[in-house]
Amino acid sequence: MATATRENNAATEQKDPNEQKNTGDQGAQPGQPKKNPRKRKLLLFGLLIIVILAGIGVWGWYEVYGRWSESTDDAYVNGNVVEITPQVTGTVVSIGADDGDLVREGQVLVQFDPNDAEVALQSAEANLGKVVRQVRGLYSNVDGIKAQLAAQRAEVKRAQDNYNRRRNLAAGGAISQEELSHAKDDLTSAQNALANIQQQLVTSTALVDDTEVASHPDVKAAAAQVRQAYLSNSRSTLIAPVTGYVAKRTVQLGQRVQPGTALMAVIPLDQLWIDANFKETQLGKMRIGQPVDIEADLYGSDVKFSGTVDSVGAGTGSAFALLPAQNATGNWIKIVQRVPVRIHINPDELAKNPLRIGLSTVVDVDLHDQSGPVLAQQPPKQASFTTDVYAKQLADADTLIARLIHENSASAPGKTAQR
Repeated sequence: MATATRENNAATEQKDPNEQKNTGDQGAQPGQPKKNPRKRKLLLFGLLIIVILAGIGVWGWYEVYGRWSESTDDAYVNGNVVEITPQVTGTVVSIGADDGDLVREGQVLVQFDPNDAEVALQSAEANLGKVVRQVRGLYSNVDGIKAQLAAQRAEVKRAQDNYNRRRNLAAGGAISQEELSHAKDDLTSAQNALANIQQQLVTSTALVDDTEVASHPDVKAAAAQVRQAYLSNSRSTLIAPVTGYVAKRTVQLGQRVQPGTALMAVIPLDQLWIDANFKETQLGKMRIGQPVDIEADLYGSDVKFSGTVDSVGAGTGSAFALLPAQNATGNWIKIVQRVPVRIHINPDELAKNPLRIGLSTVVDVDLHDQSGPVLAQQPPKQASFTTDVYAKQLADADTLIARLIHENSASAPGKTAQR
């Protein structure tokens, strides 16, 4: 029995290697790759290299571009909205343009009933002509008084000579003292008349002294009335002060409007800019004159605009709000403020791809150039926007006044009266 047991154990030991091999083969599942520690280390090392390179790339991007660029999508197109408002009261009889129409500088937009203004102008013209003729009469009075003065001086000389002769005759007893007394009275009367005429000459000369007809105060006052009436008549026709597109038309035919009433607006689309509201933390390196890349939502990424920083606002948006924040009352929560930055758009690109007021944009400011000032250092040397359409009206009024003065003083001496 013991011999049989030893034989079974020996047979079992002879089968163990194969059984163990079979057991090991049964432990590996079909289709499962064998684990390779070396390959795993290589993968982890490669991942580490990728992370390091990505970190270096992010650091390089920040050093070269990231910290030298500030962008915001809180940016909108803005521009001049020129309100058309009357300066005189009137009734609308004509409307020359409607919303969306292109109008040129000086083009008629609205006309009022001109009858009242024309009557007032005619009255002022007549008054100017009358005053010019009255002033001509003042010059004539001076010349007439000068002639009277010369005649009176001759009369005084005659009376003086007559008195001297009678005084010599009276001394010899040839004439009576009564006749000498009458001669002396005639001399005194002539001298008094001469003094009176001299005073009249002084008074009349004071009215026209050192003046001409056109520069006489009465003529200038009447001319000012003509100028005012002419301007009132001209202002019954409202013209476009700039070239642009009509918007916000509210005026209607037959409407009685008062001075200052907004009738419509003219928007010059070639005078646009962008108001970009940057966070206060983005303004540390922002300077006037830095280049800006602009993308408008209207055109998307297909169209790029270029511009420059024109100015940085003097205060935050909340500081100029209708109801500014009262941080000294109640609970306080700090909110990052935004400051408006005005960006000038390249006019050539703007003409090629027009924008409209209020459109959304995305702006990206390049901060590399730090040579510009933070705020403007010099006041403007000339007006940013000008129009001369109203100066033409005044020039026409002056031409009318000069013609009226010439027509009513053609036969005047046209020279300064002297004392």
